[in-house]
Amino acid sequence: MKTEFSQIEIEALKYYVYCLVDPRNGNIFYIGKGGYNNRVFEHARGAINSDDTNLKLNTIREIIAQGYEVQHYILRHGIEAEEVAYMLESTIIDLLTYPAFNKKFLLTNLVTGHHQWDEGIKTVDEIAQIYDCAKLNPASNQKLLLVSLNKTYIQKNAQGIYVRANLYECTRKYWTIAPNRANNVDYVLGVYRGIVRSVIKPTSKWQYASTDDNGNSFKSKKARYQIEGRMDDEEGNRLYLNKDATDYPFGSGGSFRYID
Repeated sequence: MKTEFSQIEIEALKYYVYCLVDPRNGNIFYIGKGGYNNRVFEHARGAINSDDTNLKLNTIREIIAQGYEVQHYILRHGIEAEEVAYMLESTIIDLLTYPAFNKKFLLTNLVTGHHQWDEGIKTVDEIAQIYDCAKLNPASNQKLLLVSLNKTYIQKNAQGIYVRANLYECTRKYWTIAPNRANNVDYVLGVYRGIVRSVIKPTSKWQYASTDDNGNSFKSKKARYQIEGRMDDEEGNRLYLNKDATDYPFGSGGSFRYID
């Protein structure tokens, strides 16, 4: 099995987008981007040489343990600009994970693609919502915390810790924020696909959460926090609810961001 590119191959590939395929079923389980390097091969080496645990690495270890080898495919190469490679990677991830036409989530990517949620797949109604509604315009004297609802807003597609009772529960927990900074915000805004869908006025300090709704400990080593608050705050809803937040993207894999 090929385990690295030659220098000539690296220079010819330039920036490239690749996928990892499980030979046991032919499923793509990871999409990635490389650039003038051997990035495509590093995942298998990481699974063998590290003790880290996540879905991608566990899948690779299962493949190897059963006597198979991960299959590597270069989807596009010779890309001159890194930003173009990011966009292509994001488009493929979006296509393989969009819930309307993907009934099983097959990818093991820990983070979503570059600008996937603010520029990715949308229905025509969502396009109208984004471009017909007013832009988010933070009040000059207020600090905001935007949190991504992309994994919780559509509850029929939610799994594990993302299963919640209502929109309030989706918005208020469980975030890997720094409480000292988060305690200073005036509003917490829940954003789904570029639109502010919920506004919480905090009524307490952020509290450490050791387990999820089902009593299971979080697998992530990062501490998670939750907040109590009100969703009926008149000023907050008037200023921020149903506003277009695409000027404040979360970035690749981001789940929250501050506006000071």
